[in-house]
Amino acid sequence: MTRAARLALAAAGAALAGLIIAMIAGGAAFPRIIPGLPDAGAVTRWGLPLSKVAMDGGAIVTVGLLLMATALLPNDKGLLGKPALGYVKAASWSALCWAGAAALALVFGTADSWGMPVGQVFQGNFLTSYATQTSQGIALTLVVLFGVAIALFSRGAITAGASAGLLVFALATLLPPALTGHSASSPNHDLATSGLSLHLLALALWVGGLAVLALHAVRKQSHLEIAADRFSRMALWCYIGVGLSGVFSVLARLTAVSDLWTSSYGVLIVAKIIAFVLLGYVGYWHRQRSLVSLRKGKPGSFTRLAGGEMLLMSATVGLAVALSRTPPPPVDLPSDPAFELLGFRMPPPVTLGNLVSLWWLDLFFAVVAALMAGLYAAGVYRLVRRGDHWSWGRTAAWYVGVLILVIATQSGLARYAKVMFDVHMIEHMTLSMVVPIFLVLGGPVTLALRALKPAARRGDRGPREWIMTILHSRFVRVVAHPAIATAIFIASTYALYFTPLFASAMEEHLGHIAMTLHFLLSGSLFFWVIIGVDPAPHRLPYVGKLLLLFVTMPFHAFFGIALMMMGTVIASGWYEKLGRTWGGPLLDEQQTGGAIAWGFGEIPTLIVLLTIAFQWYADEDRKARRGDRRAAQRGGDPELDAYNAYLANLNRIDKGE
Repeated sequence: MTRAARLALAAAGAALAGLIIAMIAGGAAFPRIIPGLPDAGAVTRWGLPLSKVAMDGGAIVTVGLLLMATALLPNDKGLLGKPALGYVKAASWSALCWAGAAALALVFGTADSWGMPVGQVFQGNFLTSYATQTSQGIALTLVVLFGVAIALFSRGAITAGASAGLLVFALATLLPPALTGHSASSPNHDLATSGLSLHLLALALWVGGLAVLALHAVRKQSHLEIAADRFSRMALWCYIGVGLSGVFSVLARLTAVSDLWTSSYGVLIVAKIIAFVLLGYVGYWHRQRSLVSLRKGKPGSFTRLAGGEMLLMSATVGLAVALSRTPPPPVDLPSDPAFELLGFRMPPPVTLGNLVSLWWLDLFFAVVAALMAGLYAAGVYRLVRRGDHWSWGRTAAWYVGVLILVIATQSGLARYAKVMFDVHMIEHMTLSMVVPIFLVLGGPVTLALRALKPAARRGDRGPREWIMTILHSRFVRVVAHPAIATAIFIASTYALYFTPLFASAMEEHLGHIAMTLHFLLSGSLFFWVIIGVDPAPHRLPYVGKLLLLFVTMPFHAFFGIALMMMGTVIASGWYEKLGRTWGGPLLDEQQTGGAIAWGFGEIPTLIVLLTIAFQWYADEDRKARRGDRRAAQRGGDPELDAYNAYLANLNRIDKGE
């Protein structure tokens, strides 16, 4: 048996041992059977978590293989090298195993849901009902379908761009099963959902990357030092993400610190915390010792330490699966329909003071804002440190945009936007028409291209090369076309509010995140085309920019008028279920929201007009100065010199000289 096979078996054994110990400690292995209630039996009791361990293992290995091929190993001008191609092909098989394990989990989940032996699942329509009518069944069905799709597309991937797309697809496939468990039913389900999503993504990249890196080291493949160094930098960010998201996930599920030692769920969380701290120590040891030995041509210590770290991570994965089968401590939830839907109590009647004071943490956009602020500051610091200049006006514009983003997504404005349509419209217009203006004036892409260093290896792709590749991609050329960007900016608003999409987005936290993110991105795309300072595939003349602005803004006014003239309430089911007892009729609030949409565009339009005028003047001034420099380099402009001589001669004649 090869060393790679022994390492894989050891990892599987560690995951299995972690699962068994945690299930016994948490009480899920031998639950209390109540006579008279249906019981799926011991086969399902153990088969479901085992299939989920296999599913998580397939997902982690798939992510790790695609990560290794895309980002850790060098490529040649976008083409994958031989080792990377081998890992992409291996990802097709691991994705197929991932889908197969999800299919088994679907079968065992059906038996567990109906409380019947596994053999009876295929009788009647029990399986199809579970797979198409329950959130857990739909999530597992999506994993089966997406896993098969990844397996098929991986067979033909030969470029880094294709493997990067598959990596993003694999990370997205991780989310559905986890987001239909405890996170969806916790008291603060918004925080739990965002925290768990971040936790899964960071953990999959960290564990999967290390597993494949250890396999790469055991197989003694090329570029091990480069891959290990890149993974070490990425692992630090993953460790921070796992720790931060884990804290918020615990806060969302536990109501008291004592739950950590008085409940089985809390005990398992403590065990995960201990494993997390140990992994952090091992990672620190990696950076201090094993990477140094690797640079000296001694891969043995790195291989041993990476293998031990992978075993600890595998045991943690088994522990996490057992944790998902352990019910969290019971919580006495208030009998408030708004609390069940929102994760917080219905706020008091809206006032300016409440909008300012009733802040609510939206973890997703809090992380987005923190990254935007931190990365921009790091880029400016790098330029200033090496003596380069960066406009303070651009820096101020960027941070004004980030500040408004924080206010729109974290303050009382975001809290009331979920319960009042007119406040939601203020948030919508702010995110799509105010925040993007300042962000695109900050020039983040230009800053990144100037601050980031080119890849150390010629032909390889580092962060700077990936940015250039994305900017020159066919997708960006299409969506950044002025006509397409304008259509997205306008049509998406009408499609959202005049179809059932708005109601669906309000009812699901992930849907609400997607809607809010779309407001921000569509606005940024449109204003990038008009006033953006970053390089773009298409550049309009200034007259064209003015015409595009004047053609677009009336559509928002028409949208507001259409809302004011409607006689039915949009997403009435959502607002009625909230049970709000204060405020005016829903239709009046909707008409107020239409008036806000109708009149909101004046201030952003004025800002954009002033910006275009300033940019136009500055551009003409640069052209004039450039022309003067060129004339001076050529020794003067003959026509201008002749004209000046003619004027001087006329002056002499007038004076009678």
